[in-house]
Amino acid sequence: MNIFDIVGPIMVGPSSSHTAGAVKIGNACHKLIGERIVKAAIMLHGSFLQTGEGHGTDKALVAGLMGFDVDDMRVPESFSIAKDSGLDFYFGSTDLGDVHPNSVKLQIEGESGRKLEIIASSIGAGRIRICEIDGITVNFSGEHPTLIVHNIDQPGHVAEVTSMLAHKSVNIATMQLYRKSRGGEAVMVLECDQEVPMESIKWLENLEGIIKVTYMSQE
Repeated sequence: MNIFDIVGPIMVGPSSSHTAGAVKIGNACHKLIGERIVKAAIMLHGSFLQTGEGHGTDKALVAGLMGFDVDDMRVPESFSIAKDSGLDFYFGSTDLGDVHPNSVKLQIEGESGRKLEIIASSIGAGRIRICEIDGITVNFSGEHPTLIVHNIDQPGHVAEVTSMLAHKSVNIATMQLYRKSRGGEAVMVLECDQEVPMESIKWLENLEGIIKVTYMSQE
């Protein structure tokens, strides 16, 4: 535990969970899609839905989608800034079941047409968890460079990814493996201690059996 677990992050308030955490969720989506977001459907769940407007959760999420940080003084003005910058967004409600009450589902589209669906939770003191990407369960914090590889569930793909990272001197902090069914679609989530070179990501995208590669940089 550190001091920020007690007093919360440096932020535009009023709430570390409903405001700062919401900015971080939006910012994580911005980093995951890797380009300017032009459309966003934001579906609020639980406490985010019930009390979020009073805590500025809606403005915080939109601010994060534009790449703002938690201490950016423009957070309260995010709606008007989004309108001026061409970000088309709307809010709705959803029941995500047995998840943290401070949760949201975001369906986003980047300027190239790339789309992502992300479920994330704000778990307190400004910390977040990414819970689902494109219908696949995941579990990572968004605090490290993170490589997400969607692939066909076949032997060899894990070795290809880990060997590439070793060759580039990228240390793996955590690694999680998920699959929908045997021989179906699988996902690797690797939180790393160093940034993954862009040419290595492009190399992965071209491998046989790789469906999609998503990378969350911290730069």
